[in-house]
Amino acid sequence: MRRIPVEVPAHGAKPYDVIISGGLLDEAGKIAKTVVKPCKALIFTDNNVVSFYADRVEKSLANESFKVFRFVYESGEERKNLQTVEAALNYLTENEFTRTDLIVALGGGISGDLAGFTASIYLRGIDFIQIPTTLLAMVDSSVGGKTGCNLAGGKNLAGAFYQPRCVICDPDVLETLPSEQFACGVAEAVKTGILGSTQLFDLFRGGLRKTDIPAVIEECVSIKARIVQEDEKEAGIRKVLNLGHTVGHAIEKISSYTIPHGYAVATGMSIIARACAKEGICSSQTAQDIVTVLKENGLPVETSFSSDEIYSVAVLDKKRKNDVITLVLPQKIGSCLLKEYDVKAVKSFFEKGLT
Repeated sequence: MRRIPVEVPAHGAKPYDVIISGGLLDEAGKIAKTVVKPCKALIFTDNNVVSFYADRVEKSLANESFKVFRFVYESGEERKNLQTVEAALNYLTENEFTRTDLIVALGGGISGDLAGFTASIYLRGIDFIQIPTTLLAMVDSSVGGKTGCNLAGGKNLAGAFYQPRCVICDPDVLETLPSEQFACGVAEAVKTGILGSTQLFDLFRGGLRKTDIPAVIEECVSIKARIVQEDEKEAGIRKVLNLGHTVGHAIEKISSYTIPHGYAVATGMSIIARACAKEGICSSQTAQDIVTVLKENGLPVETSFSSDEIYSVAVLDKKRKNDVITLVLPQKIGSCLLKEYDVKAVKSFFEKGLT
């Protein structure tokens, strides 16, 4: 069993552990009981995950004297909205949840974001636990406290920084994960290697091996934990975690979210890497390594969308400040820099990565 501590003391959040081990799903109740007294516990999940894992988590919680409820929403990025959050809030109210009760996020990144955001605003904040069931959620979204939902204007425009009480990662559940969703998680893990670890990046050369998955999860969580501990609310260094995301989020939005997050981020990283090579920020070999590794892991590296289309959405990115957008740029594998661009200059930069 691997246990990685996450501490964000500067902002008063309680420290918590990310626990990684096969078979943990059936230990969820025991783990929850170490951080929260038995209480009402709402399993927040979607209509796909519920049939695979909700019964096991409910049984585990009930065995430790939690009174278990379920909130099940229809899966899909288009359901990551305020209407789903409102429905969850109303469900909590109808079942008389109090400030001493608990939300358990069971599922991928969408469930984690929605459940965490709901927990952050219900009664001005109740406890929640993350039980990610996708690789993407295990290596990225379940750690760090970013929660939220989409608005008509873009992805994750409503949200809050709100840390879980613990994160329970059971790699065994990845056996049921569709290949497309698994590849999406690989994209985020490759991103982490590009910005912080050549050894992690090298695990993906030629395609990720199943035996390396637990090590990938541990290394990604460890890197993200260090960054979050230094910069919980993305005032500085945490921005590097957005590598490929400004372009990626634009691609998602233009496609009406038919292109999954990991695919869009992989394409975004490829565009940024090629542009960096042309501007001399990284070598052509570094850019080629990034593109090759993404392709070797079944991820797209091109898009049919134009620079005009990408630019028109990217300039609305929530991380824009006045007329400045900060882009994350790879210098070499394991190291990235943050560079501010005037919004008018961003379009030409994107064009370099698209051609």
